[in-house]
Amino acid sequence: MSAIPKRLSLHALITRPRQEAESLAARLAERGIDAVIEPMMTIVERVDALPHLAGVQAVLCTSANGVRALARASGGRDIPVFAVGDVTARTARAVGFASVESAGGDVDDLARLVTARLRPAEGRLLHVAGSEVAGDLSGMLKAAGFAVERAVLYEARTVDALTPETARLIDDGAIDLALFFSPRTAAIFVRLAEAANVAGGLAATTALSISAAADAALGDLPFRERQVADAPTQAALLALIDTLLDQPAGADA
Repeated sequence: MSAIPKRLSLHALITRPRQEAESLAARLAERGIDAVIEPMMTIVERVDALPHLAGVQAVLCTSANGVRALARASGGRDIPVFAVGDVTARTARAVGFASVESAGGDVDDLARLVTARLRPAEGRLLHVAGSEVAGDLSGMLKAAGFAVERAVLYEARTVDALTPETARLIDDGAIDLALFFSPRTAAIFVRLAEAANVAGGLAATTALSISAAADAALGDLPFRERQVADAPTQAALLALIDTLLDQPAGADA
């Protein structure tokens, strides 16, 4: 693992949807890193899609976008929420849900948490999600005997191109870190970077991915280096950044 080359100002490209990107940018600012927010997707809510909650024993949320869509579609805050990770859980608490548990990982961890805490006989589960999901949460829980319904409350729409400013920064080799939180956003970035003809500038950039699947979706882009977080969480990705920042320039580990 190589240290991040020392500059007067470090720049990190955040490819998440804007609302999550802005909160992450604040965490990077605490580390002296300037964020370049370039969402690969825009979030469009479908507030008419929420099914009745009667008979639902818990809501499963696999993204903060799903939590926010649920909060705007329903006034109820008493139903238990099981969140895939800590960021999603914090969002649920911030919008007023009273009972929130975090799996602190990915959908596999969420399935394990749900099966440990809940019983199929107590009612069905509602998975609040976008139009595309990662993993097979419903399949894992149905295999454990649960009835699971999926409510598609938002659509994540792919952007058409990199903004000219971000394309220029990449082409100039001015992006030190590029952060990827899903295979889908990583794949979109590959397509947009190649379309903008700026992939060569990534030789100055270290790509940091939340999972091996996200890293694999980056294909053959010529990054300076590629690293994967120890766990599929934002906290683990930030910890990886801290490790890179703490290493002396030129060090390898």
